[in-house]
Amino acid sequence: MSRKRKPQPVLENVEICDVAAEGNALGRVDDMVVFVPFCAPGDIVDVKIEKKKKNYATGRIERLVKAGDIRVAPRCEHFTVCGGCRWQHLPYEYQLRYKRQQVVDALERIAKVELPEIPMTLGSNRIWEYRNKMEYTFSNRCWLTFEQLNSGVEFPDRNAAGFHIPGAFDKVLDIDKCHLQDDISNRMRKFVKHYCKEHGLPFYDLKAQEGFIRTMMVRISSTGEIMVVIVVGYDDKPQIEGLLGAFMTEFPETTSLMYVVNTKVNDTIGDLPIELFAGRDYIEEEMEGLRFRIGPKSFYQTNSLQAYELYKVTRDFAELTGNELVYDLYTGTGTIANFVSRKARKVVGVEYVPEAIEDAKLNSAANGIDNTLFYAGDMKDVLTDDFIRIHGKPDVMIVDPPRAGMHNDVVDTIMRAEPAVIVYVSCNPATQARDLALMDSKYGVVAVQPVDMFPHTQHVENVVKLIRRDKPQTSVVETNEEL
Repeated sequence: MSRKRKPQPVLENVEICDVAAEGNALGRVDDMVVFVPFCAPGDIVDVKIEKKKKNYATGRIERLVKAGDIRVAPRCEHFTVCGGCRWQHLPYEYQLRYKRQQVVDALERIAKVELPEIPMTLGSNRIWEYRNKMEYTFSNRCWLTFEQLNSGVEFPDRNAAGFHIPGAFDKVLDIDKCHLQDDISNRMRKFVKHYCKEHGLPFYDLKAQEGFIRTMMVRISSTGEIMVVIVVGYDDKPQIEGLLGAFMTEFPETTSLMYVVNTKVNDTIGDLPIELFAGRDYIEEEMEGLRFRIGPKSFYQTNSLQAYELYKVTRDFAELTGNELVYDLYTGTGTIANFVSRKARKVVGVEYVPEAIEDAKLNSAANGIDNTLFYAGDMKDVLTDDFIRIHGKPDVMIVDPPRAGMHNDVVDTIMRAEPAVIVYVSCNPATQARDLALMDSKYGVVAVQPVDMFPHTQHVENVVKLIRRDKPQTSVVETNEEL
């Protein structure tokens, strides 16, 4: 027989005093710290405790007793339930301030290296409808909020088209309107939902792993082109063609319409064939006159306009004169590599995903760029002393790793290669700080710039410039660009 959980108390009149990690806020009750999401400094709240440890507790707002002076009304009706935009209740200038503080805290507490003055976070000119990519999940069992459960109302139609509840793979919140992408994305999602209901096409059962309509991805580029990828749970050509044909009739402006049959347990489609139904199999982004081809599996920064600002910071930090050999590690579709190529002698890009590297090569060719080389493979396996011996000792390295940061073997190889300048772009200041500490014996941090790619979320991008401490000297890695 399982033990019953001890009911947790409600703490009354807790004053929120600061912003904490993961988009939470914090208050103090005697000697205990209480972490609560969706609060703003200055709020006074009653907190329902959900987990309690010796020195801290986590909980949720039971009642907003008094709103703090800085709190603003969130735009989205799904705020606090969806979990995607945890800072909608904070004015944007405060979001930028707290993101800068995240960077400062990570670099000071984890890296523990000498730092220059860290400027304010570079804000996004567009803070709504800024995302170029959204992914929706369809489910036959929508998530019911506390209010719905307590209302006594029956909800016979549980079909949902929306987002996963944080931390729950099988719970999907039905979304009416998301404000993070152009509104056509909402209309497309609702059309597919309505069509499937009207035609008896079963919504996916995430527990039983069965059903027809499963997920949908919408990409809208800065050039106005639109890509839609619809994922179904089984191969039924008449049903698939009926749905996609109706979709193109409703949305003829769609540049690229594709579909995937996914019979796997997970939602990833990176290892599955993608079928083109209408249009072409890519859309294009534009930046400083360069055109970048984006396929259904391509990585591209989710905020197109702010990506340009991020890449300008990266290029400025590199201080290229036109004579440098640049390595662009974790190059993705080669966006940074191609973007800086005009000011470099040669750029060598490395990326794990083969399809992304093919896009990178196509992007160079389409833009008439002939001083780039791209290689696919696991970074720690590709970036070796032999690789550097063959392609040349880099003057500048640009690294933009995933959230986990760089593998120790990669850091070691970079240290042996001894580029004069390293520009480290990161979506996770904590792992970036860890890597900076590993390089501190040879590299000093001379510039830092936080960049906000995701308004209304706690996430922040950070760019760091490092220079080699000692004067140039002969490396154990020799240069031989003729090989």
